[in-house]
Amino acid sequence: MSGHHISSAKFLWGVAISLFFLTFLTVAVTWIHIPEPWNVVVAITIAAIKATIVAAFFMNLWWDSKFNVMLFLMSILFFLLLVGITLLDTLYRVDPVPSF
Repeated sequence: MSGHHISSAKFLWGVAISLFFLTFLTVAVTWIHIPEPWNVVVAITIAAIKATIVAAFFMNLWWDSKFNVMLFLMSILFFLLLVGITLLDTLYRVDPVPSF
């Protein structure tokens, strides 16, 4: 790009208020009795939405070149791949035999 994008204070306050609202919603999920595996799924989904908002607007990826967005997404994909491979290893571990 030829220049930098300068966001208005009104826009940044709107983004910050949406992040505060999503944080409040994450805390509210702990008070609502959602069945056991789904409460974690809902909380992680809200956290992923908040991370996307931060990356897009506070890190200016929304207005940046698509190459930088692709690099960011590939780094997240690589991280998830490494975590997934590590978790696959836990499926095939043998239970330790007690020594006593």
